[in-house]
Amino acid sequence: MSVSRVPAAPLPLVYGDHPDQVADLFLPATGPQGPAPLVLFFHGGYWRAEHDRRHADGFARALAAHSGCAVVSAEYRRVGGGGGWPATFTDTAAAVDLLPGLAAEAAPGRVDPDRPVHAGHSAGGHLALWAALRHRLPEGAPGRTTAPAAIRGTLALAPTADLARAGELGSGRGAVAALLGGGPDEVPQRYAAADPAVLGAPAGRTVVVHGGRDDSLPVTMARRYAARSGATLHELPDCGHFDVIDPASPAWPAVTGALAAVLAAERAPGGR
Repeated sequence: MSVSRVPAAPLPLVYGDHPDQVADLFLPATGPQGPAPLVLFFHGGYWRAEHDRRHADGFARALAAHSGCAVVSAEYRRVGGGGGWPATFTDTAAAVDLLPGLAAEAAPGRVDPDRPVHAGHSAGGHLALWAALRHRLPEGAPGRTTAPAAIRGTLALAPTADLARAGELGSGRGAVAALLGGGPDEVPQRYAAADPAVLGAPAGRTVVVHGGRDDSLPVTMARRYAARSGATLHELPDCGHFDVIDPASPAWPAVTGALAAVLAAERAPGGR
């Protein structure tokens, strides 16, 4: 992957009536390859309202420029702004269901809406993994589907891949309990429908990139998740939590390489 030209200003997308049910579409420079593959990205920030998608604009713009993909940076309702259980999850489900088609409509001929890649960082990495696990959710769970998502796979950057463990560690000053409305003993059915660590393997290929110096979410979480799910883990010993979304960091080649690996996955849908 190599840089061509800086993408133009993003195009706004709206996938629902709430002010946070919006997204930005970053297009790569025009080229002869035809419609660009689509990456649907969810930002992090402890699922809290004070952190929105704008902090990841530089990442989304650079990813479009370096990868040749169209990148949709999705907003969603968050804790303190109408989100939490179940709204954050129903928004995520609506985003992955609707935004590919909306992106193709907003940029005719420039976006391939079929078989997108789910991607996300931190709390957004959790949502990207969850969106690829909807066929594994318990009966009646918000967002559940009967078939695996028709995606190439998921790129999870320093994801909160184990909600129960993150809660035990106190990550984000109780962010997991705030998202789900309690701990595993209080709302076990919510953890059963929300925690990637207990839901099995996502649809498509899953690649996790995690820094060894991550002081927000320990790399041991990523190791355990990869061992349980069969995901590929790229561990970056000298990188921290935010390096994986910083185009100027040493993590950047690993991130773009991981995306290339997901894009190269077979185009047949399904989970493991």
